[in-house]
This record gives sequence, structure tokens and C-alpha cells, in this order.
Amino acid sequence: MSHTLSIYLFIATGGAVGACLRFFCTGLVDSWFGKALPFGTLAVNIIGSFLLAVLYGFIERGELAEQPYRALIGVGLLGALTTFSTFTIETLTLLENGLWIKALANILLNVSACLLAAWLAVELTKG
Repeated sequence: MSHTLSIYLFIATGGAVGACLRFFCTGLVDSWFGKALPFGTLAVNIIGSFLLAVLYGFIERGELAEQPYRALIGVGLLGALTTFSTFTIETLTLLENGLWIKALANILLNVSACLLAAWLAVELTKG
């Protein structure tokens, strides 16, 4: 099997798992907190931001090889788990329904919490 094909298989495998995890996690979080705001999307975005920063911290320090972990976990699993496109459409829907405060809260929570999660991961994985 060629190296390129194996990378695509790692991405596809990780992506399938990540998409299933996203579906499960968003449903679970929404069942806990309701759907007044898209809290499920927020949760997977925070978790994904944190885990991606941890992964890249390990890769940068040489504790993990870039391949296959970047393809399998970074691009595949976490790429499918996190939901920027979902975040975008949910925010647009809030705006179209005149729910400006909820849309702004969704934007601020996703951006600030994900940046904070990534920063925390970087700090925790420093050698």
C-alpha cells in the first residue's frame, strides 16, 4: 500500500470515529442542558480544541511522530469531532430568527472557550 493511500485511510478511520463521537456528544450535552443555545456544539469544539493542542504539543516535542497521529487524530478524528461549520450555521440560524444576543453569546463562548482550552492544553503539555 502506498504511503499516500495509508494516510487517507488513517484520515477516513479517524473521521468516521470522530463523526460518531460528535453525534453522541452533542446529543448527550443537549439532553443535559437543552437547546436554548447549541451547547453540544460548544462542548465538542472546546474538547476538540483542547485535544488538538495536546496532540500538537506532543508532536512538537517529539513525543509522537507526526504521521500517522496527525492524520488519524488531528485531521480525521478531531477534524470530524469539531464542528466549525455546524457552529456557523447554528449562529446564522440564531441571527435569522432575530436572536442576536444568543448568537453573540454563541460566538463569544465558542471562540473564547476554545482558545482558552487550547492555551490550557499547551501549558499542560510543556516539558
